[in-house]
Amino acid sequence: MSTIAKPNYSLAKTPEGVEGHGFFATTLDKAVGLARKNSIWPLPFATSCCGIEFMATMGAHYDLGRFGAERLSFSPRQADLLMVMGTIAKKMGPILRQVYEQMAEPKWVLSMGACASSGGIFDTYSVLQGIDRIIPVDVYIPGCPPRPEQVIDGIIKIQELIQSESIRRRDTPEYKAMLAQYGME
Repeated sequence: MSTIAKPNYSLAKTPEGVEGHGFFATTLDKAVGLARKNSIWPLPFATSCCGIEFMATMGAHYDLGRFGAERLSFSPRQADLLMVMGTIAKKMGPILRQVYEQMAEPKWVLSMGACASSGGIFDTYSVLQGIDRIIPVDVYIPGCPPRPEQVIDGIIKIQELIQSESIRRRDTPEYKAMLAQYGME
């Protein structure tokens, strides 16, 4: 007679707080950070080969859904993580910026691959030399194209940023000054 192995599930690490018999208390920032961290809705803005690597990351072998990012959103109004992958032509820059501006706060940006991060091998007049010239970027993933393991590492870095971010960060003068550098309000 064979025995059925129990699955090894791990729960999210509880934030710091006061724990007692039948209750748990923590700060609102930490509870919101934990919820946001594990429910990212990415919007893939894929233009080149990095998009193919992202598709591999969403597949069964790597399964990005394990990290709370399974529901892809193709509407900027329903997404909170903009994943820019591949070469961005200068003509495409205004569209990318409009997509970013249509996203609701809080929002984060992940630049995937050499082309999105720095223009890659395309040092030409028509290619934007890094998306950070038009929108703020939170995490860069290096590579040409980056492997799915690197994409997962980038998602984990975004999750760490989301969990540690204060819910009031977007109201700070520093954040408003950073947006002003990009000509945004």
